[in-house]
Amino acid sequence: MQPTMSKTIRYTLLSLRDLAASAGPFILLAVVLLALAYLWLDPMPPRRITLATGPAQSAYDEFGKRYAKELARHGIEVQLLPSQGSAENLRLLQEGRADIAFVQGGSNEASTSQDYGFESLGSLFVEPVWLFYHQESAHKLKRDDTLNGLGDLRGLRLNVGTEGSGVPSLMDKLFEVNRIDKSSMTLSRLEPTPAVVAFLQGETDALVFASAPESLMVQMLLQTPGVKLMDFAQNEAYSRRFTFLTPVTLPRGVVDLASDVPAQDVRLIASTTTLVARHDVHPALMQLFSQASLKLHGSAGWFNRAREFPNPANLEFPLAKEADRTIRNGVPLLQRYLPYALANLMERMWLALGIIIAILLPLSRIVPPFYEFRIRSRVFRWYGQLRHIEERMQLHDGTTSELLEAINQLEARVLMIKVPLSYADELYALRNYIEMVRSKLLRS
Repeated sequence: MQPTMSKTIRYTLLSLRDLAASAGPFILLAVVLLALAYLWLDPMPPRRITLATGPAQSAYDEFGKRYAKELARHGIEVQLLPSQGSAENLRLLQEGRADIAFVQGGSNEASTSQDYGFESLGSLFVEPVWLFYHQESAHKLKRDDTLNGLGDLRGLRLNVGTEGSGVPSLMDKLFEVNRIDKSSMTLSRLEPTPAVVAFLQGETDALVFASAPESLMVQMLLQTPGVKLMDFAQNEAYSRRFTFLTPVTLPRGVVDLASDVPAQDVRLIASTTTLVARHDVHPALMQLFSQASLKLHGSAGWFNRAREFPNPANLEFPLAKEADRTIRNGVPLLQRYLPYALANLMERMWLALGIIIAILLPLSRIVPPFYEFRIRSRVFRWYGQLRHIEERMQLHDGTTSELLEAINQLEARVLMIKVPLSYADELYALRNYIEMVRSKLLRS
């Protein structure tokens, strides 16, 4: 029983070997096409990317850390590159020192997106313009502890931030539209942290910066006694004059409900922040950043409801295709159940696989006839020698012993032939013909 089973396995393996040999050229072609498709599509992203953030303790700095932590879950190292803010971030992108960066609305020059091919990953959050001032300074200036507009800043010491932050440029536009002469104020350009220190020490009367409410400096100044946040009563008008600005309201008590901070609604103007990526950033990395944005910016905040961000509104750069798909459809189905690397590979290679299958499917019909030809040719090629021996018999070319020796040698070779069991009848037919020729020779 065991020898019979062993022979069956041997013949099965023989059939599989022959089939694999017959399909070998097509398998090789498929492998070559897959390799070319892999090189062309480049489905696997680099393992490292540089994100330009902002000053220390800013919202950009905080969100940068959160993005780094989120992408680290997928094996991607995010190198955080501190900067002065949006204007410097755009310059870092242009110089190639950063791959992706936080950029505030209104920071873009008209030609930037055209010259460098930058793409946006959607609006992520709003950055209100926070203008804090000392109530005492306001009282000395106008015998009232409240500033009602930018015009009330005349005669005060105001810090407008560094050039790299983009805030000085924004304030220049606001001063111009309000017909305010900057020489009527004492302007300084300290970085955020030194500016806050100088403000708290009384060296400046007011300071302005744009930041998300997650900024530690915003949180602290909103609850500092004697410090007040200016109300932009004309915030709707500002948004109509500048398309990159949005009117927002800081609701009463949102900072501290128990202490009722702020004590009333405060109207503000805000720009929208987006992640801007260079044109050569790998699509898979853009997809990962977009998916992270759903988690990091999708919850309710001081100025938005849940799932309001990210969104494709108020963009100065073209929306990336990966971000558009993520905002509309969320995380792809495969990535919800498979490891990211495998799911990403399958998602980006499926089209190439479909094309390869479409090419190989018609060609695969050649495999069965080619397989049959290879097996039968092992048997049929010996018929030529057998016929040659018969022709020698008819022409009396050689003695009977010589011809018999030729037949015996042919039979010995035929006995060495291995074919699948399904083609054994071809082999036994050849052996019968050899025996017929031997009998004919012996009778003659």
